[in-house]
Amino acid sequence: MSFIRRLAGNAPPRILWSLGVLLALLLLAPALLGKYWLSVLILILYFAYVGQAWNILMGFAGQLSLGHALYAGLGGYIAAGLYFHYGIGPWAGLFAAVAVAGVAGAIVGYLGFRFSLAGVYFALLTIAFAEFTRVAFDHWGWAGGSGGLFLKVEHATDIVNLRGGPVLFYYLILALAAGAFILCRALLRSRLGQYWLAIREDAEAAQAVGVPVLRCKMIAIVISAALTSLAGVWNAFYYNNLFPETAFAMGRSIEITLAPIIGGLGTLFGPIVGAVVLTGLGEAFTDLGDVLRIPGIKQIFYGLALLVIVAYRPAGVWPWLADKLGLKERQP
Repeated sequence: MSFIRRLAGNAPPRILWSLGVLLALLLLAPALLGKYWLSVLILILYFAYVGQAWNILMGFAGQLSLGHALYAGLGGYIAAGLYFHYGIGPWAGLFAAVAVAGVAGAIVGYLGFRFSLAGVYFALLTIAFAEFTRVAFDHWGWAGGSGGLFLKVEHATDIVNLRGGPVLFYYLILALAAGAFILCRALLRSRLGQYWLAIREDAEAAQAVGVPVLRCKMIAIVISAALTSLAGVWNAFYYNNLFPETAFAMGRSIEITLAPIIGGLGTLFGPIVGAVVLTGLGEAFTDLGDVLRIPGIKQIFYGLALLVIVAYRPAGVWPWLADKLGLKERQP
């Protein structure tokens, strides 16, 4: 319980107990769930993790990115390419993946923030970089070009080379999601986190009182890009294939943003709640679409969910749910 207490900080006891029960259930999930529901839970944790990474840039620092697939795609291709061509293990390759994604984030951030691009203009810049990279990888032989890059499928568990079945990748993504939650909690409670919140509310006022706005924005995008690249590495070795059309796709970037938007921007639990709502109900609607033979019903649900949230819960599901359940955190 002491670990949970450190994780949740000064949260009320009800949140501590809820987190403890949730963590225990998640650790036992592979033994309790069948293959299908385990795969759904893996997706939930994946979107909770990437949503938390994106939330650092948008939810905390207030900078809208619609091209985060760039960092996930770069992370996946770098680590998978090094393993495929040179036999360099993914644990070593992820350092290269994080470095490349961090540099890419720094370039995008500097070009955007140095020239005071904000809002939709900065979002367009992020989309442009993701699209340029997609076209480049589509014609790069080392990355497999448009034909894709494939990793050998192995069912025997090999943690060193990230080879194995769903259970291995479940615990990996669970560790990533828990680690991202702890990191974001620590960041929010730090001086840097307070600077981000000030920039989000009013960048000019923050600059006037001495907040180093450019430096803080740059740190936010580099951290966000680096964390997202780890999801790309996990994704590449879990699915064993990469295609530029999907790895850097605009749709992939939108998927990354949905969980924190639905759950609650700038909150710690928002990406988790949003991932549960979108992935759980999305899978249910996919099954319903198969039964009713209605193509694209999952995308229709996503669109309707966004409309409902914008209209009735613009702050997201989690703030409303926390208020109803009496689980609101005390501010750090």
